[in-house]
Amino acid sequence: MLLKYGVPLLVTVGLCFMLFTGVDIREMIRIVRSDCNFFWIAAGLALSVLSHVVRAMRWRIQLKALDINLPLGIIVLSVFGTYAVNLILPRLGELWRTGYIAERQKAPFSTVFGSMICDRLSDTLTVFLLLLLTLGVAHPQIMGYLQQNPDLYHKLEAIISSPWTWVALPAAVAVVWVFCRMSPANRIIAGVKRLVAGVWQGFAVIARMKGKLKWLAYTLLLWGCYFFQLYLAFFAFPATAQVVHDYGITAVLVCFVLSSISMAVPSNGGIGPYQWAIIFGLGMYASRIPELTREYASSFANLVMGCNTLLLIVLGIITFVLVSADKRRNHIDTKQDTIHNGYEHG
Repeated sequence: MLLKYGVPLLVTVGLCFMLFTGVDIREMIRIVRSDCNFFWIAAGLALSVLSHVVRAMRWRIQLKALDINLPLGIIVLSVFGTYAVNLILPRLGELWRTGYIAERQKAPFSTVFGSMICDRLSDTLTVFLLLLLTLGVAHPQIMGYLQQNPDLYHKLEAIISSPWTWVALPAAVAVVWVFCRMSPANRIIAGVKRLVAGVWQGFAVIARMKGKLKWLAYTLLLWGCYFFQLYLAFFAFPATAQVVHDYGITAVLVCFVLSSISMAVPSNGGIGPYQWAIIFGLGMYASRIPELTREYASSFANLVMGCNTLLLIVLGIITFVLVSADKRRNHIDTKQDTIHNGYEHG
């Protein structure tokens, strides 16, 4: 437990400490106060709220295919709560969301969890496709940046070309497979197999569910919201707006994909990795924009993450107040039904 939740906290604190080391914080505050147009930040936050609603609408299609029917508002609250919980205990938000829906609807936890895993795996696939797109359209800028930083280029080349990289990955998979085959009666393995079976039931539902095209449309809309939230934020500062003017939407795409990948790093709500990803992405375009200093990029990244975090906290407070009221109402309804049925049988 300490390792599971302590490591992300250490990663978050460590990266944030490094983020502000050697940076003029007073200059960052001055940049935000004098240069930031908060209209664009607010517009991006509105898209952020919309993205959560769209995610709930998409997940609702999967839940309906599992004969789990509940109001959209409840699913929206479960999504809000997921991100709020992840700010405190990384990855626990998904378990909370699954447990809340499973308990409320008296549905199998593993099945609901499987649908949630499918929800997340579709995000992973989307990020992978966006990465391929970015490598194609932003190849000149990426290679130019790597050539300006030869040490980084040689390190990446060494990792990719190393035979150990291509031996270690399949070897790890083989070891796990052999262990499972040799110890099928092991209680842990048996429990994992039952969990996997339930997860697969929730995941496989996407192949037979109704509304596949609607699900795909929601996926495109969801990631469109994510992307344009960052795109709008670029116009909040003159220097980042200049990046869009000089390099076009490709520059935003580079930063967006890097920030999306950074969310895989264990941390509290992406705090720390997200800022580093944005700063790294902006660094590819800083050579032709003198105003885009380290302090400027840090101001932009920290403000965007800070405002998003504040939004999630507010939504989380609203969520848990409403969830508590919903649980209390359901408890009263259940109690009244029990009393009513007792009178009928009496």
